[in-house]
Amino acid sequence: MLNFIYYPVSFILWVWHKAFSFLFGDAGWGGGIAWALSVMFLVFTLRLILFKPFVAQVRSMRKMQEFQPEMAKLRKKYSNDRQKQAEEMQRLQKEHGVNPLAGCLPVVVQVPVFIGLFHVLREFGPLNGDGSVRTENYFFDKAGVDSFNAASLFGAKLGSWVTQGEAVLTAAGTSITSMLIVMIPLMIAAGVFTHITARHSVARQTEAQLANPQSAIMNKLMLYVFPVGVVVGAPFLPLAVLLYWVANNLWTLGQQYVVYRRIDAEETEKKAQVIAERQARAPRPGQKPTRPEAPAAAAAEKTPGAKPVTRRAGSTNGNGSTESLANGAATRAATNGAPTRPATRRPRKRR
Repeated sequence: MLNFIYYPVSFILWVWHKAFSFLFGDAGWGGGIAWALSVMFLVFTLRLILFKPFVAQVRSMRKMQEFQPEMAKLRKKYSNDRQKQAEEMQRLQKEHGVNPLAGCLPVVVQVPVFIGLFHVLREFGPLNGDGSVRTENYFFDKAGVDSFNAASLFGAKLGSWVTQGEAVLTAAGTSITSMLIVMIPLMIAAGVFTHITARHSVARQTEAQLANPQSAIMNKLMLYVFPVGVVVGAPFLPLAVLLYWVANNLWTLGQQYVVYRRIDAEETEKKAQVIAERQARAPRPGQKPTRPEAPAAAAAEKTPGAKPVTRRAGSTNGNGSTESLANGAATRAATNGAPTRPATRRPRKRR
């Protein structure tokens, strides 16, 4: 039914096992190391494929944080009309170029991958459901199935889990004690890394998101319920799945550090550019601000072939006579409504 998931997962695991078994061998301790590394690098391969969607998710979250106040206004404005509120939210998200589904894509894709890995590892068992000997497992032939069932990590079988019971574990070539010795450190590491990953994600949230009741409930689930769930569920999971969980959280921590650091640097650079542009447009210290031109002068400049008209004290008027400074002052005073005095001329001294 889900072969479109099982076959790709099995193929990636098969490729990595071929590579690591060539380096470490396919028997003894080398076989266990090869299979453990194959499971871990299966995780790294899948997460590398999902790297760009993760970056898009982070950018989408950042953009949504920027217009959270506008979304809060819409919730308040259309609190009694859910349909209108949803329409306005979609319009606002479209204006800012945000797709909410893009933020869920990496998480949604990892769920079927986890299911596929769990199923493929369970299918490595030596017997089929009808009791017959297993001869293949998707991309793995009988030799690959036998190699996985024979591989052990410090005495614990990668395809076994503690709750199978002593009889089943003994038949597989291990014991509950050997399984617990390897399972407990992996179980604790999986729970701790899950908590650290969640705490790192919560630390990036804004105050508005933290104040949201739904976000607060989800944060508590991520910080405490999910890590405890990993610890409680560990005895029911194959050791290879615990390896997958630890490797997945290690990759997530490193990926968050790299991506968040890069995006923070980009935002810091953008802010610096905006500040530099503002400073470039601002007047320099001691520089007088420029005033807009008079309408008549601006119209004259726009008229083709027209020369700007300038009047200065002592310039010639249309009759060819020269206006004195006194007449200019009288004209300005009359314009401003102030009383004017006739201009007087001093008598010339006779020589």
